Amino acid sequence: MLRFSHFLSPMPTTVPSSLKSKSSVTTEKGIERAQQILQAARLIFAAEGYAGLSMRRLAAEVGMSLSNVQHYYQSKDLLIEAMLLFTMNTFQSKIDNIAKTMNAASRIAQLNSTIDMFLDELNDPVTHGVFFEIWALAGRNDFASALMDKMLARERKSIFKLIQGMSPDISDEQAKLRAILIVAQVEGLMLFRLHKSTARAEVDAVHAALRTAVLNLATQT
Repeated sequence: MLRFSHFLSPMPTTVPSSLKSKSSVTTEKGIERAQQILQAARLIFAAEGYAGLSMRRLAAEVGMSLSNVQHYYQSKDLLIEAMLLFTMNTFQSKIDNIAKTMNAASRIAQLNSTIDMFLDELNDPVTHGVFFEIWALAGRNDFASALMDKMLARERKSIFKLIQGMSPDISDEQAKLRAILIVAQVEGLMLFRLHKSTARAEVDAVHAALRTAVLNLATQT
C-alpha cells in the first residue's frame, strides 16, 4: 500500500506505516532515514518513471549503502507501494481534517473544500508526476494496476461518504456511481496534464467548471 504528499511536508504518521514489511522496530532516526529515502524516490519516480528508479541509484542519491536502503524498503515494488500508500493516507488525512474543521459547515461546502484539496495536491509537480507515472505503469503492470485500484477505491469511498444523502432523491447505489464519476473527473484533469501547458486563467476556469459538475452530480436527480 502507499501514500505521499508534498516533498517537504512532514511525514511523522505516514512513513511508519509504509514500513509495514519490516519485521524489526524502527527508531526515530530510522524513520527519518526512511523519510529521506521515500522523498528522494518520489522525485526520481516523478521525473523519470519506473525505469529510472533503481534501488542502487536511490542509495547513491541519499548517500546510503544499497543494503541500508533495502533495510527499509526491500524491493522497488515495495518502495513504490509505500509511495502510493503515503499519498493515499495524506489525502485521507486532509479529508478527515476538512470534516473536523468544517463540521458546522454545509455538506456542499465540505465537498467543495475536498475537491479543492484534490486539485491543489494534483497541481504539485511531484505529486502530479508520481500519479501520472503510476497511471501509465498500471496499463501494463499488474502490480501497479492493483495499487491504482486500491487508491481509486479509497477516493471513491471518501467522496461517496460526502455526497451520500445530500439529495433525498438520490439512492445510495446512484450516489456510489456518481462518486465514481466525480473521482474520474478529478483524476482526468491530472491525466490530461492540464497544468503543464495551460494558462492560469484557463486552469481556473476549468476548475470552476469541475466544481459545478461535481455539485450537479452530488445533488441533481
